[in-house]
Amino acid sequence: MEVPYESTGRRRQKERTRAALVSAARDLLAEGHSPTVEDAATRADISRTTAYRYFPSRRALLLAAHPEIREGTSLLPADAPADPVARLELVMREFTRITVEWEPQLRAQLRLSLEPGVDQPVLRQGRAIGWIAEALSPLSRSHPDIDVHDLAVAIRSATGIESLIWLTDVGGLDRQDAAATMTRSAVAILRAAMTP
Repeated sequence: MEVPYESTGRRRQKERTRAALVSAARDLLAEGHSPTVEDAATRADISRTTAYRYFPSRRALLLAAHPEIREGTSLLPADAPADPVARLELVMREFTRITVEWEPQLRAQLRLSLEPGVDQPVLRQGRAIGWIAEALSPLSRSHPDIDVHDLAVAIRSATGIESLIWLTDVGGLDRQDAAATMTRSAVAILRAAMTP
């Protein structure tokens, strides 16, 4: 059985090398590049041969560079209101800020997700649906007939990187207007669901 390179000897050094390559890839993505393993190695001042020991392909590197968007499980502040609309507006403000901030990296992940032969989409992490569902959680008491998860999925379909790309690249909006449009869409979907 083959032992992965990073699992053998000098683990701390290997962790630092891996982190440097991932950081370099994220920096390049943020600058609008679609980095190769060689690009990340050059930026991190690491030999190409060494870089390929960690990342045998560009795809592997870009998967590792997936943005660590948020530690924790909530986008709501500790003193979040009880009103689902106000809660959703807070979550959408933060979610759209994150989406715009990490746009280059998220675009790269979306491109990887669309490559032929990909079984599991790279972006399919489900974090946003969880954040939205948490914002909508008071509905389980006030509107028990609403399926909160299904509503969160519907709202997510009108928000996130896919919507940002359409609104900016096709719709011609600037990022601020696109973020506002996504928030309005989310709230409109919620209000429609709450209307008898």
